[in-house]
Amino acid sequence: MTHTAIAVGRDAPYKEIVALMDQWKVSALPVLEGEGRVVGVVSEADLLVKEELRGAEPRPGESDEAARAGAVRAGELMSSPAVTVHAGATLAEAAQIMARRRVKRLPVVNELGMLEGVVSRSDLLKVFLRKDDEIEAEIRRSVLVGTALAALDVTVREGVATVSGRLTDRSLVPLLARAAQAVEGVVDVRMELAAENGAS
Repeated sequence: MTHTAIAVGRDAPYKEIVALMDQWKVSALPVLEGEGRVVGVVSEADLLVKEELRGAEPRPGESDEAARAGAVRAGELMSSPAVTVHAGATLAEAAQIMARRRVKRLPVVNELGMLEGVVSRSDLLKVFLRKDDEIEAEIRRSVLVGTALAALDVTVREGVATVSGRLTDRSLVPLLARAAQAVEGVVDVRMELAAENGAS
């Protein structure tokens, strides 16, 4: 998450919004009111409606787009209510919201809806820059903690975690795989487990 989030108020003019997006190299800006509550988001797509409809005759059923094309302030241009994510959400939850709602950036808000930062697609991908030894250590600490799992080993190469060793209770395999996959930075999980009798 980027804690220094660039945002605008409802009255921010069109050209100021475009200038801020260009200056900060972002594709969307949260729109705030009051003490910093997120009420909407104005994106490049919202701004481009003006260019798309320049000089065009409005067609039936396009009154909303025509109104947006004539908008000059953030409060008129923004998409509202804003698609946001709570500060306590996981990266996976943020990624799911982005994919489902087809947005590139999400304002991060607290329980009162106040802006705390912005998470972007590039922020979500940064997790895959974690070093392999950090990922290994976290899997050992947070996944291989139970008595049935303590004897297992894990190695991580290029983000791919390989769990190996002997496992008595084979019903734990799917749970183990999901838990390892949930560790931030894991690209894939491979299981190389043998039963106690030596059979794979």
